[in-house]
Amino acid sequence: MPSPTPPVSVLGLPAAPNLTFKVINTYPHDRAAFTEGLVMDGGVLYEGTGLNGQSSLRRVDLASGKVLQSVPLDQQYFGEGVTTWKGQLIQLTWKSHVGFVYDKASFKLLKTFNYPTEGWGLTHDDTSLIMSDGTPTIHFLDPVTFQETKRITVTDHGQPVINLNELEYVRGEILANVWQTDRIARIAPETGQVIGWIDLTGLLSPADRQPPVDVLNGIAYDAEHDRLFVTGKLWPKLFEITLVPVR
Repeated sequence: MPSPTPPVSVLGLPAAPNLTFKVINTYPHDRAAFTEGLVMDGGVLYEGTGLNGQSSLRRVDLASGKVLQSVPLDQQYFGEGVTTWKGQLIQLTWKSHVGFVYDKASFKLLKTFNYPTEGWGLTHDDTSLIMSDGTPTIHFLDPVTFQETKRITVTDHGQPVINLNELEYVRGEILANVWQTDRIARIAPETGQVIGWIDLTGLLSPADRQPPVDVLNGIAYDAEHDRLFVTGKLWPKLFEITLVPVR
């Protein structure tokens, strides 16, 4: 049954419900980075990493993959999604129900906030923070009070989509990594309906898929230059890709 909501264009491409990729550039990525959040702001790449005792917030040089600035999380915290908001960096944790707000320039911790769910992915539109928690629910939060203002349930042809992980808001769509898959859901933020899928199967070569390489996770969009970046947990590479319709 076709989707009742027509697919919209993404990254300037004609509308198409299913997209695949073409690699534009390949960059080194820290093999020790268990990527949970990825965001580009003002041409600067920020990354949040996970695992207890290894979680961090980082500023990363795109060309070399070198970590330029970082702050570790305490051992008790498993870092998750990251986004920016008006001079701040905001980072979730997995099961601790605690988020951190940092000064974007200095990485100084400004404050913490709480939420009742698990924390998985984080992004924002013009007015709200947008958070996933591993369920089909996506939460919209006030970026000042961190109180929930609305929520949507993500469905594909009426069926709930679980394991929504890292998020990125791109030209009116929410892009969501689906944990343990090579697919990204394209979600309408007004309804929660999946309006298409991005298939990244084969992005990482078999030669690069050696242990301890983990799953695809990490989407960053450079709005100024219309560039889309993706990587994964413990991946040796980060890719700039363009999206093309599946033929």
